[in-house]
Amino acid sequence: MTKTALITGATSGIGRATAALFATNGIKLILCGRRQDRLDALQSELGQQTEVHVLNFDVRDRKAVFAGIKSVPKSFSSIDILINNAGNAHGLDPIDKGNMDDWDAMLDINVKGLLYVSKAIIPKMVERGMGHIINIGSTAGKEVYPKGNVYCASKHAVDAINQGMRIDLNPYGIRVGAVNPGLVETEFSNVRFKGDEARAHGVYQGFEPLRPEDIADIIYFVVTRPQHVNIADLIVMPTAQASSTILNRKP
Repeated sequence: MTKTALITGATSGIGRATAALFATNGIKLILCGRRQDRLDALQSELGQQTEVHVLNFDVRDRKAVFAGIKSVPKSFSSIDILINNAGNAHGLDPIDKGNMDDWDAMLDINVKGLLYVSKAIIPKMVERGMGHIINIGSTAGKEVYPKGNVYCASKHAVDAINQGMRIDLNPYGIRVGAVNPGLVETEFSNVRFKGDEARAHGVYQGFEPLRPEDIADIIYFVVTRPQHVNIADLIVMPTAQASSTILNRKP
């Protein structure tokens, strides 16, 4: 039976790589993002391999999330896999110098956005007694690093929500798990440093970071395990990374 997956943050990085791999393997896709032009390009590209429906909304907008998911055509409405991937870091400041707009953005996207999308999809999974939810966390949800304060807090919240989901949805046969990457070379640092490309580029210098495709491979592995297998919590880092603050950089 062909499965249907909904992926948030699908227009770049891990979300895009996961969409491409899913398409290659014939999984029907509902791709969500804020950039309509990128969604259109993805639909055109991946639509050659599988059925693709796109939804243009910001996960922070509760009404838009529920309206968008409610509008999904009937042929896509039985969502088997939810990949809660949308997330961002904004700024890298000590707590006393933090920008409150940055704090709001991280909490609204990383925590509330994940909750809104999940709330819109979980009831039908409960009705069907099946489904698989993958929450994309971070090593920042497992430890706290200097100047990471609110970003780390948001990812610790994702870790707690993932555990809570797994407990609450256990009676319904719904699998819930998290994939927590370390340093992955994506647009992440460009967003964190607000377009300062030199600073963003420097994050990934002197070692080989993870690629979005590495995480996509892991996500695909997780969702293709037999029904009795649930990979509940997985941490993955590049070989050069031992923790958020220990990194073996070469000159």
